[in-house]
Amino acid sequence: MDSFEPDGNWKGNGAGDRMGNETGNGGDEALPPPPPVPPNVVPLRADSEQVKKKFVRVPMARRSLGSKGQKIPLLTNHFKVNVNTVEEGHFFHYSVSLSYEDGRPVDGKGAGRRVIDRVHETYDTELGGKDFAYDGEKSLFTVGPLPRNKLEFTVVLEDIASNRNNGNGSPAGNASPNDSDRKRLRRPYHSKTFKVEISFAAKIPIQAIANALRGQESENSQEALRVLDIILRQHAAKQGCLLVRQSFFHNDPKNFADVGGGVLGCRGFHSSFRTSQAGLSLNIDVSTTMIIQPGPVVDFLIANQNARDPFSLDWAKAKRMLKNLRIKTSPSNQEYKITGMSEKPCKEQLFHLKQKNTKDGNGEIALEVTVYDYFINYRHIELRYSGDLPCINVGKPKRPTYIPIELCSLVSLQRYTKALSTLQRSSLVEKSRQKPQERMSVLSNALRNSNYDAEPMLRSCGISIGTNFAQVEGRVLSAPKLKVGNGEDFFPRNGRWNFNNKKLVEPTKIERWAVVNFSARCDVRGLVQNLIKCGDMKGIRVEPPFEVFEENPQCRRAPPVVRVEKMFEQIESKLPGAPHFLLCLLPERKNSDLYGPWKRKNLAEYGIVTQCIAPTKVNDQYITNVLLKINAKLGGLNSILAIEQSPSIPLVSKAPTIILGMDVSHGSPGQSDVPSIAAVVSSRQWPLISRYRASVRTQSPKVEMIDSLFKRVSDTDEGIIRELLLDFYTSSGKRKPDQIIIFRDGVSESQFNQVLNIELDQIIEACKFLDESWSPKFAVIVAQKNHHTKFFQSGSPDNVPPGTIIDNRVCHPRNNDFYLCAHAGMIGTTRPTHYHVLLDEIGFSADDLHELVHALSYVYQRSTTAISVVAPICYAHLAATQMGQFMKFEDTSETSSSHGGVTSAGPVAVPQLPRLEKKVCNSMFFC
Repeated sequence: MDSFEPDGNWKGNGAGDRMGNETGNGGDEALPPPPPVPPNVVPLRADSEQVKKKFVRVPMARRSLGSKGQKIPLLTNHFKVNVNTVEEGHFFHYSVSLSYEDGRPVDGKGAGRRVIDRVHETYDTELGGKDFAYDGEKSLFTVGPLPRNKLEFTVVLEDIASNRNNGNGSPAGNASPNDSDRKRLRRPYHSKTFKVEISFAAKIPIQAIANALRGQESENSQEALRVLDIILRQHAAKQGCLLVRQSFFHNDPKNFADVGGGVLGCRGFHSSFRTSQAGLSLNIDVSTTMIIQPGPVVDFLIANQNARDPFSLDWAKAKRMLKNLRIKTSPSNQEYKITGMSEKPCKEQLFHLKQKNTKDGNGEIALEVTVYDYFINYRHIELRYSGDLPCINVGKPKRPTYIPIELCSLVSLQRYTKALSTLQRSSLVEKSRQKPQERMSVLSNALRNSNYDAEPMLRSCGISIGTNFAQVEGRVLSAPKLKVGNGEDFFPRNGRWNFNNKKLVEPTKIERWAVVNFSARCDVRGLVQNLIKCGDMKGIRVEPPFEVFEENPQCRRAPPVVRVEKMFEQIESKLPGAPHFLLCLLPERKNSDLYGPWKRKNLAEYGIVTQCIAPTKVNDQYITNVLLKINAKLGGLNSILAIEQSPSIPLVSKAPTIILGMDVSHGSPGQSDVPSIAAVVSSRQWPLISRYRASVRTQSPKVEMIDSLFKRVSDTDEGIIRELLLDFYTSSGKRKPDQIIIFRDGVSESQFNQVLNIELDQIIEACKFLDESWSPKFAVIVAQKNHHTKFFQSGSPDNVPPGTIIDNRVCHPRNNDFYLCAHAGMIGTTRPTHYHVLLDEIGFSADDLHELVHALSYVYQRSTTAISVVAPICYAHLAATQMGQFMKFEDTSETSSSHGGVTSAGPVAVPQLPRLEKKVCNSMFFC
């Protein structure tokens, strides 16, 4: 076997030898041209044996069930679905095309359902009396065929407005404006004629659902389940719900919770059909989305901008915020979409009012009047305060239609898609918590009220839904034994432990350090004394700091980057050399805008380990938590698993094994141009599995697959994986890993094949590039937090105990998946992590793998509790978030042409993150 040196070169097979001309004739002279083909010969296509069909990996099947742990009966929010269909039944898929009379396609989303409903009412006989499942856009499904493969209809609809204005009330408002008002507002609102084409696209055997339940999943079974989900969406749309993927939100103020800033959390329900070992089930869960506060536009803007009154609003910001929102106007109760705002206030904004020419009764004359005068004098509507404010425009930019702002109210159930502030987020979490028993009763009521049995489409394919929570058997795994200082064993209880009277297993020294205070009001001397005293109790020797640097008060108003620069000037002028560690006091809790530039300066430019704190109440617990982070960052360990020290982890301790955690974090929903950040952390110093380092890169916005695992640049590899493998090799006694265990976060089931075939291929390529003859074995496990399965203890108000694992009944009929609640759910209802084992070449038994995943929830150095998802994934998430803060202060919007996607000139360059300085790049800086 070739050896692997720290400078990254294998001795022996150089990359150049291997990666040279792989065509096989690179070194030969050019070949002569082929002979000409005679005119009467038709060339035959040669059998392309040379073209190797690329091997495609698919998720592995379950080999066996686990058996370790104390058995526990549980309930889950899956409801049994009985399918009594005719075996040979089919769903017929039709494609729908909607256009106006003049042939223009209908682009707005809202109209589709109303048009198709009207077709259904008007042409029932031509449609053979069939019920539809319509997805609101281009697809329509029926059970059995329509009379003809292509049908064309014309329907007429009165004013197109949304039917979501008042829940189940009448969609068109009652008081409509009189005709002359209608003309004056120049809205094409009387009625519209639509042409509808319905043409056959495909047929899907309903039998495919039964096949999926036997583990034979296919394109057809996914389509058939999609039809069932579309039926549920349509059922909710008919009740006037807001639809967000498979979640439904009723217009009921009881479900709204104000989270500040003019934004409400709206509680609704998720429901989707799932295939499982126990058959088909309907998974129902509580779901929350954010909506804009309905009611007067002005009230919303004041709350959104936290303004005193309408006269202190920032109108440029308001214009951006309001664009495309729907309003109702009084007194006409007509509904419109906001297209913009007037440049001038209502009292000054002129428009041309057409009046009949009264002198000779012929033609019209156009008067110039202000919007204010028109509403006061012609419409006789009193305006109290909007004369001095801009008007809302609901017309086209070239042909505006202005309405005074006080006559406009925002319609209910309009989604708010921007990122929430920290305060809004914590308010939402607090207001949407539900204890397990409360959640169960809310879900039972939701199922009762949904009245799915009355849904004609479900009836026609023989589907009925049970009303009882499904029963499953869980197993409670015992917590792994931990090692702390002085060789002591330690048994966590209820997923928790503490370091009272205990020393850390590998404490470090805190020396050559200083304190930096960015204007935080804090007793710095008291804090330092506490740190020294607590450190001593935990076995960490804390030297007195060199210096406390207080920020110059004149710098407080300067931009964050400038404040950091000034602080570093002070540090450099007073310290004899670069410090090993800086403790930084920030003035605001959370989201201080100093955080990004400060971390960047320390980690990327100077290689200094730093810990930021924003102390409010400083007690021993707080100081201990800070010390745990500092100890891990400086290379110490707080606690480790006993099986890691002995070492006796099944399969992992037997052969050099590297554990990778991979995550991609994307910009907030409103930011389309912020690069995504891919982070991979890797274990080091085998046989340990508690020490990690990270490698982080930017990539195109919103791209989930990591594209820089292997990156060929001329004849080197500059990808993430090479960097991590080199570190493992040097930190593990010059051993290459024989086994690579990959934990991947944040991918949906539709992307599993990409993880197995795109990401894993890159990792294999990175290995082969280092040594052609090296073939490690792989295990690939995806962790999902974003799902809707919950577990409950029957008749108990408590959450399931930490260590609860479920791998039966509600799991996949074929694939190897399981649910694990490793942590103690203290508030709300525990959300289990859903692990999918996509590949296992290493050969774990079900129990060994379950125990390994469980143990990896206990090696997180930042806390003294078991965490809900394995530590390597948490670390990858932390590393991506922290380095993402570096980006905040480079104006990416200038360079990335706002989308970082592809322009006519080719792909736009994504701004790169700075590399971490040598001294810290192998540290747990993210801790």
